Formats: sequence, C-alpha cells, structure tokens
Amino acid sequence: MQLRGGDPVSSSLSKGVRKAEVSLRWDPSALGEPAHDLDLVAATYEEQGPGGSPAYAVHFDSRSPDGTITLTRDSRTGQGFGADEVMTLEFERLAPVYQRVVVGVVIQQQSGRRTFGDIRNVSARVAEGYTELAATDFAAVTGSTAAVVCEFRRDTTGSWQLAGGLRGFDADPESFLGVMGG
Repeated sequence: MQLRGGDPVSSSLSKGVRKAEVSLRWDPSALGEPAHDLDLVAATYEEQGPGGSPAYAVHFDSRSPDGTITLTRDSRTGQGFGADEVMTLEFERLAPVYQRVVVGVVIQQQSGRRTFGDIRNVSARVAEGYTELAATDFAAVTGSTAAVVCEFRRDTTGSWQLAGGLRGFDADPESFLGVMGG
C-alpha cells in the first residue's frame, strides 16, 4: 500500500480522516473459468495494539451495527465498470470505545485455491472525498489469499489516522477475521 504524503496519513493535521472510502477492483475471470470472488472486510478493535478479537466485522453485503461502516457495493465476479466493491467508513460517528479499524481483502476459495497472483488487475484505493490517501496493486502479496489493505488508528486527540500498509496472509474468509488484526 503506497500511502500518499508519508506515514501516517490524515486529511488535515488537526481533523484527521473523517470519512474514507475503500474501493476494490479486479478483472473478471476468463471465459469458461470459475468466477473470482474477492471481498472487502473491515474489523473494529477496542485496543490500539495488534492482536485480539474484533468487536465486530463488516463483510459480505453488510454494515456495522451503528451504520458507520457500510459495504455499499459487493461483486461476486469482478464484472462491471468502476470499482467492484466499495466500503464507506464514517470515523467521525464511530463510538469512542473503538481505537482501530483494519480493512482487508479476502479471496473466496469455493473453486479451488486462488491467490492475488491468479487474478488479473487487482487493485485497492483508499480515498477521502476526491483525495487519494493510499493505493495498491497487490504485487507485494501475489502468493497470498488474503491481505490487510490499510489500518486506521485513533490518536491521542481522538482523530483518526491512516497507518500501516499491505500485509499478506494465507487464510480463508473465516480464519482471516482471526488474524487480520495481528
């Protein structure tokens, strides 16, 4: 994940990231091949440090209990124009108890093991409004079946900052939720 303007990233020094959009795109599989199904996943944590279980996770056409994290577009094939999956994160409305939000991508494995290297033109983008905060093409994790794309952390002033980078995992959708926060 290439962070724009250094690490960590905030849209304003005093305000931090208020509302972000994470978008994911990939090319459909070749004719006659099983469809590639990639999913955006977000997990919220009450602790700053790595590890632990998430308070809740948003994935597969769902939203957070309080409506602050929403998967607004969900593709099972990568077909169509623009982003195939889009997740909106409204940090200014997120309860103070949450200190960290980790966003990842996992490949469904129903048709046999697939890695990011098996899928053409996979890319993710993190933006706040029209400002791109980070982007990746998954080239650094081609042998992985899941990856953390970005992490947002609440700082001591209560502002949210984009930190971290791309980390690959060999995990299925169920086990990814258990390791993505580490």
